[in-house]
Amino acid sequence: MNAFNTEAFKKYGYYNTSRTGILLVDPYNDFLHPDGKAYGRSKEVIEGVHLLDNMARVIQTARDLKMQVFFVPHHRSEPTDFQSWKYPNMLQLKTKERQTFAKGTWGGEFHERFRPEPGDVIIKEHWSSSGFANTDLDEQLKQHDIDRVILIGMIANTCIEATGRFAMELGYHVTLVTDATAANSWENMHAAHEINGPNFAHAILTTGELTGILQETTVM
Repeated sequence: MNAFNTEAFKKYGYYNTSRTGILLVDPYNDFLHPDGKAYGRSKEVIEGVHLLDNMARVIQTARDLKMQVFFVPHHRSEPTDFQSWKYPNMLQLKTKERQTFAKGTWGGEFHERFRPEPGDVIIKEHWSSSGFANTDLDEQLKQHDIDRVILIGMIANTCIEATGRFAMELGYHVTLVTDATAANSWENMHAAHEINGPNFAHAILTTGELTGILQETTVM
């Protein structure tokens, strides 16, 4: 057993890679590219945890092991969003005002390092935080015989957390990857992984711990 993942392995054991899916949440240019509309708000954390490199490492490990990758994208903004809604929330209205991830724009495209490949599944866009609410994510996971999900992407204390909580409620095993997600502040990262995460996640790992466990699976 490799030393770098021994403790994580003792705690969490092996993952069945054929029944485990990667949920890549909101990998848009507006979040992940330095020129993106929302990048500046999370810049310190994104760069501090080496987010893009760690996300890429998780995805590459998954592809090497032939694990299923699911893109879980936020609704792409349009000027007419929420006009007739009864109760749009503050985040939805701010996203509309800024036209973050605007439909048909560069900011609403997937970052060049995280673009779908043949066999990936692109889930219907979610309107708020949860990748499950009013989308086909649960159905797609069931159709692909997935019962464990690993969440990476943006933002740790909103879409990642809401999607992970919903997954747990539906009976999925949930893994958070602390340095393959980011947020607008270190306080929000602390809340996401150390305060709220243990209430719903079955495993909270670093990229190194996760990829080590996944790779060990292939040499059982």
